Amino acid sequence: MSDRDLGQAIFLNGTSSAGKTTIAKVLQSRLKEPYLYVSLDQYRDSLPDKYRGLNSPPGTLGYDGLNVVPIDSKDGKKITSIQFGDYGKKVLHGMRASAAELVRNGLNIIIDDILLEPDFLEDYLEIFSDLKVYFIGLFCALEVVEKREASRLGRFPGTAESQLEVCHVHEVYDLSVDTSVLSPDECATKIIDRIDSATPEAFDKLRT
Repeated sequence: MSDRDLGQAIFLNGTSSAGKTTIAKVLQSRLKEPYLYVSLDQYRDSLPDKYRGLNSPPGTLGYDGLNVVPIDSKDGKKITSIQFGDYGKKVLHGMRASAAELVRNGLNIIIDDILLEPDFLEDYLEIFSDLKVYFIGLFCALEVVEKREASRLGRFPGTAESQLEVCHVHEVYDLSVDTSVLSPDECATKIIDRIDSATPEAFDKLRT
């Protein structure tokens, strides 16, 4: 299959409440070509309830799936860590593999995900090795994401704080935007300008 027959991906990586979903919707409305939306939340919500744990101990189904675990921050504050067990990681791998197949079948996609572990990025780099991916980092000041968390139903306090360091540890992006100072529309403009100006480079750099 030639590159002309392939789609491409826009990968939005950032913490919970960083604005990924909102920006994805703006991009869908503004991009000339249609883009499907693929998100971690879609697959999280598809898990059987018994595989969605709340501080579930090892050996339980909740621990094996997606487990919401209270932990201590560096300053001793209680925050929330989202952890995936073996079954949960298998689901995430399936999400990435199915998303790549959409692109291989000529469809454009926007990925809304959080790189909670270094292995998650390595999986993306391998699965999308032959595909065009614009890797976009969504950054947001802690005090802003904390306000967003507090205003949204179903969000566990401190979730974003637990993800701030780990999800951007690789540091390399095709574009980074600060959603605490730019509106979703302004972020979308920067992303579209980046896509229109040059081919993506970040994934290739991260593979070397």
